[in-house]
Amino acid sequence: MFAEMFSVAYQFADVFAFLILSAAGLAVVFGMMGIINMAHGEFIMCGVYVTAALFHAGLPLPLAQAGGTAAAGLAGVAVERGIVRHLYRRPLDSLLATWGLSLVVTQGMLILVGSSYPGIGTPPGSFSVGGYSFAAYRLALIGGAVAVLLFLYLLFMKTRFGVLARATMQNAAMARALGVRTGGIYAASFGIGAALAGFCGALYAPTMTLIPTMGVNFVTESFVTVVVGGSNVLLGTAPAGALLALVRSGLNAAYGQIAGQIGMLFAVIVIIRVLPEGVSGWLTRRGA
Repeated sequence: MFAEMFSVAYQFADVFAFLILSAAGLAVVFGMMGIINMAHGEFIMCGVYVTAALFHAGLPLPLAQAGGTAAAGLAGVAVERGIVRHLYRRPLDSLLATWGLSLVVTQGMLILVGSSYPGIGTPPGSFSVGGYSFAAYRLALIGGAVAVLLFLYLLFMKTRFGVLARATMQNAAMARALGVRTGGIYAASFGIGAALAGFCGALYAPTMTLIPTMGVNFVTESFVTVVVGGSNVLLGTAPAGALLALVRSGLNAAYGQIAGQIGMLFAVIVIIRVLPEGVSGWLTRRGA
């Protein structure tokens, strides 16, 4: 009995980790900054490819993953400075610009490195509970998701940068009048969102086939998690991820992964219809 319960909990946590890690960077960029970043998957791809390149160059996997995260963050700052900073409060324009960037990066990687790249391979190790065997590396992914949630909470709720960032997102003109360098806040926030996307890619690099279009595998889940979470990403992302993971992992176990994917998307439609302000809006009203 315990083994079956542990298996269900493990599958739920695995799906929850995937949703949170894929959505965390977009939650900052889209949820807080209002930028519809269609290149989110390419920042994840950046983390994957840089991690793989550094690993093949001889670095240990954790250092290679740190390098992939940092590379995606620096790329995010460059994109914000070169493109996104001109598109704030222009959501349609930001969507088109980042979609074009996504196409350029994907095709550019296809030209530069080809249709595939040597993979890393999942680190060995497993453990058994009852008659079930589980990959140990999946526990690292689950721990990474929890660490990301804790990082976002501490950064935006417990630091001076977080106060300035939230003030800038809510009223940039007032923040500038009070002496806040909003340009730097925007660049740093976008860089943090890109770095979180790169961190997602770095963690999942050992589990994936490396192709230039791999970012597409994360985009749908990240957008639906952020939308279901609502406008307050710090309050809504985690419960939205838990709710969708519950639906998807249950259907995965009962009917297979395709049914899980379809069921999750259907659940998103129902949740948005019932809770148009998202989970965070409902929680805010309940708290009030």
